[in-house]
Amino acid sequence: MVGVIFPGQGSQKPGMGKDLYDAFSSAQDVFDAVSAVTGVDVAKLCFESDEATLRQTQNAQLALFTCGVAAFTAVEDATFATAGHSVGEYAALVAAGVLSVPDGARLVQRRGELMARAGETAPGTMAAVLGLDAEPLAKVCAETPGVVVIANDNCPGQLVISGEVEAVRLAGDAALAAGARKVMPLNVSGAFHSPLMEAPAAEMGAYLQGFSFGETRQTIYANVTAAPVTDAAVWPTLLEQQLRSSVRWTETIQAMIASGVDSFVECGSGEVLGGLLKRIDKSATYRSIQ
Repeated sequence: MVGVIFPGQGSQKPGMGKDLYDAFSSAQDVFDAVSAVTGVDVAKLCFESDEATLRQTQNAQLALFTCGVAAFTAVEDATFATAGHSVGEYAALVAAGVLSVPDGARLVQRRGELMARAGETAPGTMAAVLGLDAEPLAKVCAETPGVVVIANDNCPGQLVISGEVEAVRLAGDAALAAGARKVMPLNVSGAFHSPLMEAPAAEMGAYLQGFSFGETRQTIYANVTAAPVTDAAVWPTLLEQQLRSSVRWTETIQAMIASGVDSFVECGSGEVLGGLLKRIDKSATYRSIQ
């Protein structure tokens, strides 16, 4: 079985989606639909923006959603499993038939706005921790004064911590003392996937209540549980929790492989998830559409 996966923030780059837009009328339709409901010229945002503009949370998330869904229109597999990393989960929901493109775009736009604002009202940061397993890193976070948690379990040996600026710094130092090979501060505007996202998560939860989630046509795995979701009614709760909970990507990919997925297609911008896949299971085949 094929696994279709969608990247999250950090995969954006100037010119993203241009080849898709030029090659597929279906991709153009996605760009047009997103622009119509958000009031943002997404083609201009993706094709003409510089790195600094695309790095802004609200821009990055809308661009990644659009390019991910546009790339998915080139996928020919009739039956697949799907998952998305952080904001990529919204593209996965569209691919699985749970959300329409316009509704997905509205939700991603609101999510990006709330997360960008949260960086101003509840300042925080994130750092990648390389070469340390999740269990000792979780212990480091628990013993560090202040708010700091594991935000992303991307693959074996690559974890991300998130929280208050000083707590992240202290936890990074403690992680190095515990055997981490390297700690790299990330250029982000807030402490995503941490308790500092409590307020925007609550606002996102209220906003989600105004949307309809259809029954899935494909198997889709949630970031929060790393398990397939069959009840559409739980998605508003899962997407609210996602903002303040860890992205369990390693477990997600492992669960997909255990269910019979042996080939992965990354839809969107870049090949970040392909790199993580190689660290999780070298036997899985991979290609990207971008």
